[in-house]
Amino acid sequence: MTATDRSLQLITTAAQAAADKLAHDIIAYDVSDVLSITDAFLLASAPNDRQVKAIVDEIEERLQNELGAKPVRREGDREARWVLLDYVDIVVHVQHSDERVFYALERLWKDCPELDLPADAKATRGKAAEHARLQAAEESADLGGEWR
Repeated sequence: MTATDRSLQLITTAAQAAADKLAHDIIAYDVSDVLSITDAFLLASAPNDRQVKAIVDEIEERLQNELGAKPVRREGDREARWVLLDYVDIVVHVQHSDERVFYALERLWKDCPELDLPADAKATRGKAAEHARLQAAEESADLGGEWR
């Protein structure tokens, strides 16, 4: 069994919405062969809670406005560290970068086929690592200035 056309449409729209809000490392998996409850997972991350919330809001708004889809469940809003949007056909996970590294959902689903995403979404790959390197360099520079 493979993801339905509707699921692919939802994934593509959600991935583009996430990319437009500068999400990091957007990836989608066809999990229809291993799970009976959904066809696909979309994973995305952001370096702070505020951006996680902005990405989630944009995905939700786009799927509603463009495809008439509303989530049947939304979890994790309060802390905005890992927000899950369940659309039945797809499940969207938007995680804070720290949670993304800790839980490593990609490892769980690595045997599932990866779904093709819009170019903007593909371009986000490696952005979390790049952001972490830049942040570490800034913190190192700040610490260097304190010791002088």
